[in-house]
Amino acid sequence: MQQLGAIRHDWTEAEVKALFELPFNDLMFKAHTVHRENFDPNEVQVSTLLSIKTGACPEDCKYCPQSGHYNTGLEKERLMQVEKVIEKAKKAKETGSTRFCMGAAWKHPADKDMPYVVEMVKQVKALGLETCMTLGMLDENKAGQLAEAGLDYYNHNLDTSPEFYDKIITTRTYQDRLDTLQNVRDSGMKICSGGILGMGETATDRYGLLMQLANMPVQPESVPINMLVKVEGTPLENVDDLDHLDFIRTIAVARIMMPASHVRLSAGREKMSDEMQAMTFFSGANSIFYGECLLTTPNPETHRDVQLFRKLGINMEQRISESDETQEAALMNSLQKQQDSDHFYEA
Repeated sequence: MQQLGAIRHDWTEAEVKALFELPFNDLMFKAHTVHRENFDPNEVQVSTLLSIKTGACPEDCKYCPQSGHYNTGLEKERLMQVEKVIEKAKKAKETGSTRFCMGAAWKHPADKDMPYVVEMVKQVKALGLETCMTLGMLDENKAGQLAEAGLDYYNHNLDTSPEFYDKIITTRTYQDRLDTLQNVRDSGMKICSGGILGMGETATDRYGLLMQLANMPVQPESVPINMLVKVEGTPLENVDDLDHLDFIRTIAVARIMMPASHVRLSAGREKMSDEMQAMTFFSGANSIFYGECLLTTPNPETHRDVQLFRKLGINMEQRISESDETQEAALMNSLQKQQDSDHFYEA
C-alpha cells in the first residue's frame, strides 16, 4: 500500500478530482496527516517580498496592475539601487523574515541589469537570509549567472492550467514558463512556482494547475497559492469572488500532492479572516509573505501576523545561528514596543 505522503509524479485528473470532491472534513484530515508526516505542524516559514522595479511591464497578464497594457494608476519606478534593497533586506530580517524575495516587472532581465541583480543577491545572502528573485523569463545563461551569485530560489508561477492560460496571458506561452523553470532547475537553483485562484477558472483548471506542478520531475520546493486581488483598471477587476472553501480545498490538495514542498499563502491574505488562515495552516500551508505590501498589492500588517501566530501557537521557522537573536524574540520585542506605544497614546 502506498504511503499517504509519498511523493508522486504521475497524478491523473481523476485522482485529483476525487481529492477535491472528498467530504471537507475527510480532506482536511488527510491533508493534515500528510503535513504532519513531513513538517512541524506548528511552524511557518516567513518571507518578505520587495518590488525592485515597478510597473511598465510589457506582459498582458490580466490580473496584474504592473502591466503596461492597463491603466491602474500605478506609479512606475526604475530598478532600485542596490543600497536601498539591502536596507529593506536588513529590516526584513529584523522583523523575522528568513527569506528575502525580490521582484522586477520585466518580460526578462536585460543584460545591462544583470550586474545589479547579481550584486543584490550576493549582499542579501551575506546578511544570512535565503534569497529569491522573480525577474520574468530566464535563459540558460542568466539562470547560470544567478545561480553562481548564490540565489537560492527563483520564482516563476504557472498561474493556472494550460487550458485556461491563454484567457489570462497572451504575450508569453505556457511552454515559455516551463522552459524558464527547466533552466532554473538545470542551473541548480530551487524552484518557487504556483498559481492564482479566483481568476474565473473552473475547478478543472485548478486540478490542471496542481497536476502541472506535482508531476514535474522534481516538485517545486516552494508553491505559492495566491487568491486574486482584484485591481481597478485590470480586465479581472469585476470577476466573481472565489468561494473561500474552494481556496482552502486547493491548499489541502496541494499539500497532499506535494507533501515535501512549502505551500505558501501569498496574495489575498488581507481579505482572509484569522479563522480562514487558521484552516489553511491546518490543511498544509506553512509559508507566508510578511509585511504590509506584496509588490504593489496590500498584505496584512506585520503585528497582525504576530498576533495571529500567538493565538494559534505557531512558531516561525528558524534558520539563523543560536548566537544571534532569534526572529521570534525580535518579533515579540517589536510587538511589545507597538503595544506599549498604543497604551501610551490611549492614556
